[in-house]
Amino acid sequence: MSQPPPARAFPPDFTWGVATSSYQIEGAATADGRGPSIWDTFCRTPGKVLRGDTGDVACDHYHRWPEDIALMRELGVSAYRLSVAWPRVLPQGTGAANPAGLDFYERLVDGLLEACITPWLTLYHWDLPQPLQDQGGWPSRQTVDAFVAYADVLTRRLGDRVKHWITINEPWVIAYLGHLTGEHAPGLTDGEAMLRAAHHVLLAHGRAVPVIGDNSPDARVGITLNLVPAEAASPSRADREATRHFDGMFNRWYLDPLHGRGYPRDIVRDWHMRGFLPTGRMPFVHRGDLEEIAVPTDFLGVNFYNRAIVRDESVPEADRAPATVHHSGHETDMGWEVHAPPLTGLLLRLHREYAAGPLYITENGCAYADGPGPDGVVRDTRRIDYYRQHLAACHAAIRQGAPLHGYFAWSLLDNFEWAFGYERRFGLVHVDFETQRRTPKQSARWYRDVIARGELDRA
Repeated sequence: MSQPPPARAFPPDFTWGVATSSYQIEGAATADGRGPSIWDTFCRTPGKVLRGDTGDVACDHYHRWPEDIALMRELGVSAYRLSVAWPRVLPQGTGAANPAGLDFYERLVDGLLEACITPWLTLYHWDLPQPLQDQGGWPSRQTVDAFVAYADVLTRRLGDRVKHWITINEPWVIAYLGHLTGEHAPGLTDGEAMLRAAHHVLLAHGRAVPVIGDNSPDARVGITLNLVPAEAASPSRADREATRHFDGMFNRWYLDPLHGRGYPRDIVRDWHMRGFLPTGRMPFVHRGDLEEIAVPTDFLGVNFYNRAIVRDESVPEADRAPATVHHSGHETDMGWEVHAPPLTGLLLRLHREYAAGPLYITENGCAYADGPGPDGVVRDTRRIDYYRQHLAACHAAIRQGAPLHGYFAWSLLDNFEWAFGYERRFGLVHVDFETQRRTPKQSARWYRDVIARGELDRA
């Protein structure tokens, strides 16, 4: 009789977690001295957010955090990745700290530690204080100094208890969606502003790392990038060239400087050709900046949701080469393809090409609108299948040598999903936004079983 294949077991010390961000769940937008953020302003700009939704209440986590920690305990996670709202701590972006804001995060951290859940704090998940935006925002070098001062305030207060810090979440989104396409706050559409913002975000990271280390000498510090593996739709020269550019502007523009390679020259040339760098040079990059950006860190956070199948859209459809790479046929409610194998390749690329050191999946998840049935059960089988596929891809990467040490599911709760408001639901826990009732979905129970067993196949 043949034996069943061995279960896909994860390392015993593997970190299992869930993730959220401040503006998406906290609410209490004007409570206890919190100042306005660029997302408060953006949400009130007509046409920017679906149905005019705002994060004013969100999941009311500011008041319900003990209940949410209890949910995490039920899941059995060992870690929780959260972000701190900069305008709650420093309402003006600089200057005097808000005692009530610092007290809130201290209570939250202490509650997590009491529940034996390790806090992973992200300093910046997109909610820039509006006063800093009024002074120029990320395209201004002054914001770098403000961020470093903010990191100093927070790590002085919490560095004795928080030992895992992420400086910035997804620089590409901050720069590209916030400053070029205008889909995210602050809603600009300026190519040079995009490049300035990208550089200053990376520089803020580089300058904050030693400050965090000084205030919390035994802490581990990293940054989180959203990375998208790109595959040419066909072997044609046009599609291969478009894929080179996509990978360069999306992935290498951030990976290369962080790993001491400077900005990729081919993409500098591309930005010049597109008019974003009229002189072909980057005057906002000062002497010593690239060395500061390449400061050694303790880990790299990876947010993965989908791959890109790239076509050169400038080629008339009738003249395009036949596609050889095809869509899987499955999509989430975000319109993102469900196809997990590229995650394995991405993790191996980071290890082999960049020697990126310890890796963590700091976000991975899917939006599906499943709600409670007549019996109150949320049967989100598509989410379970999504997580199963992507954890299998993680396991495959580990077996092939990738130093992947942890996985944070996005997200603990259904929440405010940026420009999509409350229509897109990523949570393991369903939230009724009228009553704030939390209902763990079937995927939450499945994830709990994976964590408890440390194995993928027997959950």
